[in-house]
Amino acid sequence: MQQTPNANRLQIGLFGARNSGKSSLLNAIVNENIATVSEIPGTTTDPVRKAMEAPNLGAVLFVDTAGLDDEDELGKLRVEKTIEAAKSVDIALILFNGANFDKTVDFLPRLKNAKKIAVINKIDELDDKGEELRKKIADKTKLSAVKVSAKTREGIDLLFEELLRTLPEDYENASITGNLVDEGDAVMLVMPQDTGAPKGRLILPQVQTIRELLDKRAIIICTVVEKMQEALKKLINPPKLIITDSQAFKRVYELKPKDTPLTSFSILFGNYKGDIAYFIESAKKMLELKEGSKILIAEACAHKPLEEDIGQVKIPRLLKKKLGENIKIEFTSGRDFPKDLTSYDLIIHCGACMFNRRYVLQRIATAKRQNTPMTNYGVAIAALTGILEYVVYPEQ
Repeated sequence: MQQTPNANRLQIGLFGARNSGKSSLLNAIVNENIATVSEIPGTTTDPVRKAMEAPNLGAVLFVDTAGLDDEDELGKLRVEKTIEAAKSVDIALILFNGANFDKTVDFLPRLKNAKKIAVINKIDELDDKGEELRKKIADKTKLSAVKVSAKTREGIDLLFEELLRTLPEDYENASITGNLVDEGDAVMLVMPQDTGAPKGRLILPQVQTIRELLDKRAIIICTVVEKMQEALKKLINPPKLIITDSQAFKRVYELKPKDTPLTSFSILFGNYKGDIAYFIESAKKMLELKEGSKILIAEACAHKPLEEDIGQVKIPRLLKKKLGENIKIEFTSGRDFPKDLTSYDLIIHCGACMFNRRYVLQRIATAKRQNTPMTNYGVAIAALTGILEYVVYPEQ
């Protein structure tokens, strides 16, 4: 379970003022001293992340953050990282204490895309076990607080029960292949083995797709582009679906059986983690761009560009061939994503296998608010090679 990628884990963040007990609560939850606890305000600086297998929740990533009331110059940088962490969490545990109550309430709009659970920690230190504070929280936020003590572990089981009740609606039903594949279907995966997939490894989207297909009890045929025709000849019937790496789209489309649907790992992940309808709409707008247009290519992982890197080499080559040599292209990686997108005519995002759905949707929402079209690698390549109307994706 510890090998589950963080992007596939339920992400639970702990937010609150300094010394509200976030770090002590995290240690109590995971039953391990993973976060430093101190009476000195501001002990937690960068977000602390801990992966675990939580009872009835499965693979979880807990994120402990800096205090919301950290106000000196360094503290403001810490709060910025807390704000950034808030974009990714599926569930937010909001810790309240007597101090800086209003500051904590004021932070709630930052968590608008997350499910919220109010928590009163340190009830072992309160004469009324936190009852007065519970009423105040309900009055100001309409949240029903869970009362716990990290020190005595009182209420920790109740907190896990509340987490289970608060699971996001899309968490358990999320699927990469959706309604495209049923039990017993034969699915062909075309996976080029190039510099992007070092010897002895598959890239993460391929691994995750294979695992889901195994769970669905599908029949999987894995091949490379050069052996695709030979692989098809060995099948009695054509496969129910072909999934290819986006960079091989054109070639695979030309080789596939006429009636077999085609998609790519990137398109599947665009649907699984993002807003595929917006990606397709934006890709169509991409084809209308003129010379001099400015495009941002955003990658989820930071890496040294490879000789035939899909994001930094192949897509720019396709863009310039289609739209002209004078288009302007900029790049970002990891969590380095501009707050102001209005100077861009288009954003092309990677498949985001390293980000969770909540974080990708946050980026899409930002693009929509600023009227900036946004698509992803697979959809963009399909549009640039003229086959977008022929590829499929799961119904949402």
